[in-house]
Amino acid sequence: MLFNPATAPQAYYQGLLEAAAGSRAVAALAAPVRDAGEIETTIAALAQDRNAGFIVLPDIFVATHREAIIALAARHHVPAVYPYRFFVKAGGLLAYGIDLPDLERRAAVYADRILKGAKPADLPVQLPIKFELAVNLKTANALGVSVPPNLLALADEVIE
Repeated sequence: MLFNPATAPQAYYQGLLEAAAGSRAVAALAAPVRDAGEIETTIAALAQDRNAGFIVLPDIFVATHREAIIALAARHHVPAVYPYRFFVKAGGLLAYGIDLPDLERRAAVYADRILKGAKPADLPVQLPIKFELAVNLKTANALGVSVPPNLLALADEVIE
């Protein structure tokens, strides 16, 4: 799990990912990175294990450094799963996460209601309801990763 401990909500994700990993007989290790230099050393260290891969947790730090993360994953031939589709459009392997445009549309409705006088405390909390899966087959081929046909069939976007 690649994340910046100063900006990521890793406490929420870490337990869930560790439980999922345990049920698949793989290890989920935390890989905190605090600056660009740590991103490079962390991904290079992961590359020492030819069976390693990593999940990028959603936060502003990794979004800001996405080009470096994607380039280093490619250079070191380490597969990665990203939190947003724009990582895959930039060359990342696979993304599964919330549909940001849908979330933004729903936020606009809330902003409109508040501007019309609704009290924010009276509005119900909304969780994301739409998620998307994106796969970059060009990156998969470069990494030597085969993507199962059933996963491709589920994808909202496949980049070839």
